[in-house]
Amino acid sequence: MVAYSFNLKFTYVLAGWEGTASDSRIMKNAITRPYPLHIPEGKFYLLDAGYMLKSGLITCFRGERYHLKEYSPRNPLRNKRELFNHQHSSLRNAVERAIGVPKKRFPSGTEPTFGVKIQKRIIVCYCILHNYLMGVDPDGNILHEVDVELANQNMVSGE
Repeated sequence: MVAYSFNLKFTYVLAGWEGTASDSRIMKNAITRPYPLHIPEGKFYLLDAGYMLKSGLITCFRGERYHLKEYSPRNPLRNKRELFNHQHSSLRNAVERAIGVPKKRFPSGTEPTFGVKIQKRIIVCYCILHNYLMGVDPDGNILHEVDVELANQNMVSGE
């Protein structure tokens, strides 16, 4: 689990959970551990529907349309909950962008050969190095590549 700012820097990293762990279980651990995820006063974290409801955490409305491709001029928003979900879904682009930039900087095409303990350390180091590089060399070419890929994905999926 990671949290990041709109300047695409990681603000919190919790590595080491298995892929089958529920999002809510990971979040509960993140906010109760010795160095917890801190939600600044007046700020919010945008989360997908798998997370628990808690002050400072914004999830979408369940049971309402969510994905951008579900909306069109012929199939417009029907209520305030769908409007909220539409806006929530629109912000997912920021999520994809924040994850896409470090993937471009540090491409990996191989299966990990290290144990879980070392993999956790590598992930944290990777995030620290990414934050450093975003401060000294944000590399507009990488940002542009990620934006183009996201635009192409959205066109293909109808978003």
